[in-house]
Amino acid sequence: MIRKVTLEDAFQIMNIYNYYVDHSIITFDTEHASMDEIHNKVQATMNLYPWIVYEVNGEILGYAYGSEWKAKDGYKHSVETTVYLKNGSIKKGLGTLLYQELINQLRELNFHALMGCITLPNEASIRLHEKFRFEKVGHFKEVGYKFDNWIDVGYWELRI
Repeated sequence: MIRKVTLEDAFQIMNIYNYYVDHSIITFDTEHASMDEIHNKVQATMNLYPWIVYEVNGEILGYAYGSEWKAKDGYKHSVETTVYLKNGSIKKGLGTLLYQELINQLRELNFHALMGCITLPNEASIRLHEKFRFEKVGHFKEVGYKFDNWIDVGYWELRI
């Protein structure tokens, strides 16, 4: 089931995220996030933006959230969207379910522009965003570095 995040979810969220730190370019973090970092991030944003988890029998299989796009007041109607799935839970439709609910909640909160930041290549994330009619609006070449490689980043936008 999809539900709103709680602070007690921080440990499972940390474990999901840290898998990608070690095994993927979808985050540029190279050091594990600590329990305190995740707890503080959830606490700082959960009342400002939607933050949801997909849970089955007490196990979180994925999470999605909105966060500040830019700090200036003129950007307050724009939001960055994020989704992560637990390793082994990919290709089960959970990302679609989480993203649909996240978009619905952002629409209800009257956000206008949703931004998806995707490290490239990442065909699965591109497909997910384009399924929801996000359009590619930017491509930055070699702006990240991880695993001894330069990495491109693309931006996809959805106006709701």
